Amino acid sequence: MKKFSILLAVFICVCSVMLSACGKDKDNNTIRISEVTHSLFYAPMYVAINNGYFSDEGLEIELTNAGGSDTVMSSLISNSADVGLMGPESVVYVRNNGMTNAPIIFAQLTACDGSFLVGRTDENEDFTWSDLKGKHIIAGRKGGMPAMTLQYILENNYGFTTGSEAGNGIDTVLDTSIAFNLTASSFVAGTGDYCTMFDPTASQCELDGTGVIVAALGEEVSDVPYTCFVATQNYLNNNSKKLDKFMSALKKGYDYIISANDEQILSALKPSFSTTSDALILASVKNYIRIGAYADSFVLKESSWNNLLDIIDNAGELTSRVAYNDAVNTSFASKVQL
Repeated sequence: MKKFSILLAVFICVCSVMLSACGKDKDNNTIRISEVTHSLFYAPMYVAINNGYFSDEGLEIELTNAGGSDTVMSSLISNSADVGLMGPESVVYVRNNGMTNAPIIFAQLTACDGSFLVGRTDENEDFTWSDLKGKHIIAGRKGGMPAMTLQYILENNYGFTTGSEAGNGIDTVLDTSIAFNLTASSFVAGTGDYCTMFDPTASQCELDGTGVIVAALGEEVSDVPYTCFVATQNYLNNNSKKLDKFMSALKKGYDYIISANDEQILSALKPSFSTTSDALILASVKNYIRIGAYADSFVLKESSWNNLLDIIDNAGELTSRVAYNDAVNTSFASKVQL
């Protein structure tokens, strides 16, 4: 949580000023979205952009890749973005650090962990989770959902004892020392026995022969609001009609990707992933559909919120449990039935 302490130190003194401006758009038809990363995990949103569903609603989407949840949160607080697509744990962290008027979650896009456990090709013909005893796993950043979800799975589903270093009764090493954007390349270069990766990176390893997907974390722990749309309370108050249109377009994106054939998937997603091969796009989307990653309801349920808090608490990253009604607004998502 140290990563958010720095943000709070910078912004807390000007927070009231920044938030008062959050309801003012630079353009009445534009929504500026800051996404945590650019991934096929968020396919319904890209489909809605590329198929013109947002345009049909009279909206223009300005999409920027923040490269991390802390940067997305900073963009929201500073009013350089209207909406953040990010992990909901970020909302928990800023509230645990004392920010009472923190941004609000108004819809979920993904409903389970979207990372896959990738192992080395010569070791995993018949993988079981017990194979991870005595292994070194590149787990992602400390306090990030892939690392915390993996820790939760190993400790609660399989009774492992995890730690950052081997020895002292540690069954499995969870390495959180490697920057998120370097985890896959570090694994390919020889670090660790396993690594958590999102698609298309995980499928790319399989196509390259540098790794094999052995498990999907989302199949072990489901019903977790993994990626959500977040905005300040002022923005929600002042842009209700715009957000209703946003949700309507997003629903069309979800409906399309769930029922699309291969040709339609490629047509809708290639503009957002022009350098990604057709085979990789299809493999990634089908992996995510298979594990139920794309949320079949945009409404973040209280039970799902509690599951998220349990995972964060298990990792030792939770100062106090944030009340569901303080962090989540379901009024926009509940108008859209998937």
